[in-house]
Parts: sequence; C-alpha cells; structure tokens
Amino acid sequence: MAIRTSRRLITSIDTAQRGSDFAQLSRTVKQHGLLQRRQGSYILKFAINAALLAGGWMAFALLGSSWWQLVTAAFLAVVFTQLAFVGHDAGHKQIFAGKRANDVVGYLHAGLVGMSYDWWISKHNRHHANPNHEDEDPDIAIPLLAFTSMQAAAKRGVPRWVAKHQAVFFFPLLALEGLSLHMSGINAVRRREVKATGLEAALLTIHITGYLTAVFWVLSPLQAIAFIAVHQGLWGLYMGCSFAPNHKGMATLSAGQKLDYLRKQVLTSRNVRGGRIVDFLLGGLNYQIEHHLFPSMPRANLRHAQPLVQQFCDLSAIPYTQTSAIGSYAQVLRHLHAIGAPLRRKAHAS
Repeated sequence: MAIRTSRRLITSIDTAQRGSDFAQLSRTVKQHGLLQRRQGSYILKFAINAALLAGGWMAFALLGSSWWQLVTAAFLAVVFTQLAFVGHDAGHKQIFAGKRANDVVGYLHAGLVGMSYDWWISKHNRHHANPNHEDEDPDIAIPLLAFTSMQAAAKRGVPRWVAKHQAVFFFPLLALEGLSLHMSGINAVRRREVKATGLEAALLTIHITGYLTAVFWVLSPLQAIAFIAVHQGLWGLYMGCSFAPNHKGMATLSAGQKLDYLRKQVLTSRNVRGGRIVDFLLGGLNYQIEHHLFPSMPRANLRHAQPLVQQFCDLSAIPYTQTSAIGSYAQVLRHLHAIGAPLRRKAHAS
C-alpha cells in the first residue's frame, strides 16, 4: 500500500458541500489513503519488540543475582511500554482490517505486560467517546487528582489534601500507574466484567506467576523487591508520561455541554511536537488530535495526516493545540496547580 505523499494541502473549504465539517475532513484523509492499513510497519514493530523483550530477559538470566539488574529493570520498563503501545493500536483495529486478528494481537500484548485487554478496551472506548468530560471520561476520574473545579470541591479527606498539592504529587503518582493497571485488570476478571474471562484469567496468571518466579528465583529477596519497584515504577511513569500530555489541562466538558464530533475531539486534545524520536517514544500518541479524530488510522499514517488536519482546523477557525514535550508537561502541571489553588486558599483561611 502506497500513501500519496503530495505536499498539496487543503487550500479551501467548500461550504456548499453536503455533510458536516468532519465529513469534509474525512473525505480528504481518505483521498490521501491514510486510513489504509500499514501491516508491514507493524510486522517490523512485532519483530523489533520481540527481539528487545527476548534480549531483556536473556540479559536478566545471564546477569544473575546482581544489582546491575536494576538497569535491566529500566530497560524492560521501556520494552513493556512499547508492547502496550501495540496493544493500544490493536484495540483500535489499526493493524488488521478484521476484529479477530486485532484481538489476538491485543490479548497477546496485554498478557505480556500483565493487563486485562477487555477491561482496557471498555475503559478506553469510553474515554474516546467523551474525552475530558468530567462525568463520563474515566481518564479524568482519578480519586487522588482533580482536573476540574467541581472535582476539586468534591474531594474529602486524604484525596482533598493530595489535590491541594497535586502538581507536586503528579509525577510520583504516575509511578503507581503500572500497579493500578495490574490491579484493575485482576479485579475486572475476578468480577467477570470482561468478555473472555477464562482467557484473561489464564493470561494474567501466567504473567504474574512467571514474572514473580523468575525474579525471586534469580535474585536475592532484597534485589527482587528493588527490581520489581524499579521495573513497575518506571513502566507506570513511562505509560503515564505518554498519555498525560494528550488531554490533561485542555478544555473540559460538563453535563449539558455539547459539541459536534470534530470540535469535541480537537478542543480537548493536544499534540506534542518532536519528530520521529518523539513519535517512537510516545508510540504515536503525540498525534493525539489526529488519533482521536481517526482512531483506526495506523500509527505510521498519523504524521502524514497531521498537516491536513491542522490546516483544516485553521481554515475552520477551530483552535488546534500543539506544543513541545516539555511544554505539554508544563501546561499539565500549571493546570493542576490552578485547580488545587482554591483548596489551598481555604486551608490557609481556616
């Protein structure tokens, strides 16, 4: 499959055309072949990730009982995140045209990192349907954080104290994301909230049993605990740092507020600039606007869709947000600090 690489972008919007703004943009994207599958690029990712995973665990076995294993733990945290990115793409049917083939890839990759694929799909689909909606987006329904003034005002006890200082606690809390993903998956399977309960239970059991057996068999108890802390903490931090810049600090919606599909996805999302290195590190999630508009678009095509979408938004007078990686984290922290300010003022006043 060849993508048309013409540099000619949209030069005008034919308002006489029938259909919504998004329909016009979608036609342009389809004309450039950007919704066609890129199986070759994914086969290459499969091979590279398999080699990295095998290499990481081979190094683990060869090093044996050594504090140098903390380096292996950090390396495997990166590999686990790259595997999770592929599972994310499979969940959006970016890899194959059929659902079954994508699900096979999704279940396999979720099992490799110790997540429930069905649980994550359900949660992520709700996020895509209502990004940054304070009542309906599970990604901003975090007990210890507040992303809107209403969420902050509703906090009580420890969550309220954390929300006061949430900009300070934000990155440390991300280190717990890996543990949260494991526990959420286990609880979803235990409560039979997933479709393939038996398969998911087997995959999670194999992962947890194999992982803990290998770590405690090869390493001393203290080294094993340190390995798990570094590996799981860095994996959670990497995952959190990959997803947090995408929506946190962008426009939020509440009950009664309605936007058309195009504006709902663009106004609540943020892109991260940085070229191919950032594309790799963030798994294509840096093109969050394009991904939310076209969830099934293969990762390799997002960079080609970006200029088309940006110019369409410019011509339609729709704000299109794009910044650097550092700038995105700064915006997130400023937003969290501002949301927590009323709680801090009340604490000082009392």
